[in-house]
Amino acid sequence: MTPLKVVPGLLRVASVLLAYRLDELVDAAHLFRPLKLLRPFAARPRVDVSRLPRGERLRLAMTELGPIFVKAGQVLSTRRDLVPADIADELALLQDQVPPFPGSEARAIVERELKATVTTLYSSFDETALASASIAQVHAATLHDGRAVVVKVLRPGIEKKIARDISLLRSLGELAQRWHPNADKIRPLDVVAEVEKMLENELDLQREGASASLLRRNFHSGVDLYVPEVHWDLTTSGVLTLERVYGVSADDIAAIEAAGIDRKALAAKGVRVFYEQVFRDNFFHADAHPGNIWVDVQRIDEPRFIALDFGIMGSLPEADQYWLAQNFIALFERDYARIAQLHVDAGWMPSSVRLDELEAAVRTVCEPYFTRPLSQISLAELVVKLFQTARRFELTLQPQLILLQKTLLNIEGVGRTLDPDIDIWSVAHPVLKRILRQRYSPLRTLRDVRKRLPEWFHAAPQFPELIRDALRQVARGEQQQRVDPLMLVQQEYAARMQRRTLACSLLGGSLLIVASLLALGVGVYGIWPAIITGIAGIVAFIASWPRKHR
Repeated sequence: MTPLKVVPGLLRVASVLLAYRLDELVDAAHLFRPLKLLRPFAARPRVDVSRLPRGERLRLAMTELGPIFVKAGQVLSTRRDLVPADIADELALLQDQVPPFPGSEARAIVERELKATVTTLYSSFDETALASASIAQVHAATLHDGRAVVVKVLRPGIEKKIARDISLLRSLGELAQRWHPNADKIRPLDVVAEVEKMLENELDLQREGASASLLRRNFHSGVDLYVPEVHWDLTTSGVLTLERVYGVSADDIAAIEAAGIDRKALAAKGVRVFYEQVFRDNFFHADAHPGNIWVDVQRIDEPRFIALDFGIMGSLPEADQYWLAQNFIALFERDYARIAQLHVDAGWMPSSVRLDELEAAVRTVCEPYFTRPLSQISLAELVVKLFQTARRFELTLQPQLILLQKTLLNIEGVGRTLDPDIDIWSVAHPVLKRILRQRYSPLRTLRDVRKRLPEWFHAAPQFPELIRDALRQVARGEQQQRVDPLMLVQQEYAARMQRRTLACSLLGGSLLIVASLLALGVGVYGIWPAIITGIAGIVAFIASWPRKHR
């Protein structure tokens, strides 16, 4: 977007901010200050804002500016280390509730997307929207076999509006990247990219359906979490048809108590479900506010949650998932030295950081919390305080963790609403340790080795030639840089290790193949397949273990 094209968008943003009496935000952005002269021409707000606190005024302004600013506000609400508490609390209330568009338009969109008349597709279709948000709205319908469903329809022209606002937001991010004194740590362009990806995903309802299907498969028993079924023959990128489910919002305490459900058991189950999604499945619902998390009031003895709206789902790179899990375990066990070391090992902080100083800073934040009863410790609040402390040590913002922070705050909020005395720590700690034991167990390692054997066999013949060519280049002086003799020794050592690894991998692979053949005759050969498979895993493990650890 060129500078001239940015101006109308900036004028619109400034006009709304001024209308909602957010002068301090205009003053903070030097670029906007001259625009205060336009106050007499600013749009009038929809409500009287003269007596409203600044957080509520900002929330209303973002709602009026549209979906891109609503999503940005939701993301900002999770960065309590960057945003004042009163503003963060208000931004967390953003739910995108907007007036619905006409049901006749929704009907026309369904017919265009599914290439058939509504009467052919459904036995009934209610043109009055059940719920309406800034990106899509939902209508009740019935299939010809009598099953109740809901039909989610994208708003007309929403793609163009989102694209326009994303361009503006990216331009604002570029300005912040250039002029903000802490831009290298806040990484505004990366935050904008995260919001952009989030919105693009929400604009593809077929992707949302695929996310619902995966989450349903991960919790296939439906005991702890129920996910509605997707009707793929009635779903496209612009229309999503889901099984209709019934329940009450997770914050409707009166209805939950009236149903006779044990709120304490339900709150503990919610915490367990969250940690299972993040660390067991690496696929979590990232918009888990009470409006999207219902409670099934028909199941009293075995209460469960019902998940809705799968437009924003999260997952982490495997490395970040590992480092995050280890950080949580260290936090639960009050191992501050390990927390400091993990932050450096993960690359979230520069290696030049003084670990003893970082450890002392983390201890200073955490110890006051541990003087309270565990039921009074807010894990989300503690994580926010740790982020505030880590910023002093040149913490680099990890955009991939933003959704997780947001979800952690939401889940803890739901848990404490259901049970104000819930001990998040005692519930989460054993769940996390169990998941980590399963993920990094010898059996899991053996399965991973078996999966990677074909790849290793394919690449193994190239290793000796690559190492030989590299050593020849060094010997002939073809490499421009000077070679350290120690590096040559290390390369020779690497070559020996590669040859040893290749030999052991071939042996381990052969043993696995033999074990597989024997397994076909398991009734004849008894336990020998299991024994040989175990030997193969040990051989592969030894091959991958550095000499210094042997």
